[in-house]
Amino acid sequence: MAFAAPKETYPGKVFQIAIGADQSAVFGGENVLSFHSFEGNAPNRPVIAYEIQDIPPEDWPETVRKVYEGVSGDPVTWAKHCQNELKAKAIALRLIGTHPDRENRSPEEAAKIVKDVLSSINIPLIILGSNHVEKDAAVLVAVAEAAKDKNCVIGKAQEANYKTIAAAAMANHHKLIAMSELDINLSKQLNILITQMGFDKEKLITDPMCSALGYGLEYTYSVMERIRLAALTQNDATMQPPMLGDVGMYVWKVKETQAPEADLPYWGSLEERGIAWETVTAGALMVAGAELLIMRHPRAVKAVENFIDELM
Repeated sequence: MAFAAPKETYPGKVFQIAIGADQSAVFGGENVLSFHSFEGNAPNRPVIAYEIQDIPPEDWPETVRKVYEGVSGDPVTWAKHCQNELKAKAIALRLIGTHPDRENRSPEEAAKIVKDVLSSINIPLIILGSNHVEKDAAVLVAVAEAAKDKNCVIGKAQEANYKTIAAAAMANHHKLIAMSELDINLSKQLNILITQMGFDKEKLITDPMCSALGYGLEYTYSVMERIRLAALTQNDATMQPPMLGDVGMYVWKVKETQAPEADLPYWGSLEERGIAWETVTAGALMVAGAELLIMRHPRAVKAVENFIDELM
């Protein structure tokens, strides 16, 4: 008698989201756990966006900064490089220069940068603030208006500023990232608050926050896993938006991606170590349920794309 593998079926389904105007990227839509296509329908592969900044990435480690040498001084040039040379499927523009402790750029300056980047590419754009709650509330409203009808992703809306950011995303026809701090109940609460404003729950992307390998990754994994199980097994609509793994910004600040070989020769090549750290972190979050990843190093992106190919 032939062996028949047991299969799980779920009443719930993750919302499918399409981003971009000229050239779209689609993710989500599965009614099974990550890569369990043998049990149900998983129509879309995860999407990886290359991270760029509005200012030169001077705080990035040399091992990843050197990859963008010659292009990272200008966000338009950087975006075009990612699209044309690296064949990016999406770009995540982080407006670090608007942070009061950095260059404190105005919302109007940020809006101009967004317009310039949008006019230079035809792949989807994710527009991220500087993670300064008060400043983001003003900046993300301005950039949402500047990118009106381009079907971008705006983020990140947090409990302290979600009302203005969600309203701007809704008025200008964008998707929205809702970020909470590694707690399934906080994540659910924020999604409820945003949808109570009239924002379409099928245009939300949940960011439960991220951790790098060795720095709480297992906790992040468990939170993402619980969110996905709530979406599928409990058919909880507030937990059914796709999830974001904002990998690069958390990975490339930890000791293992920065400690010099001279200090820790037994850790091996610094460059290879950093690439492996980003790859493993991204892969773990993807298996936990993340359908959208933001990454930095092209070799890490390539490794994760190969991983997706194998799992699909």
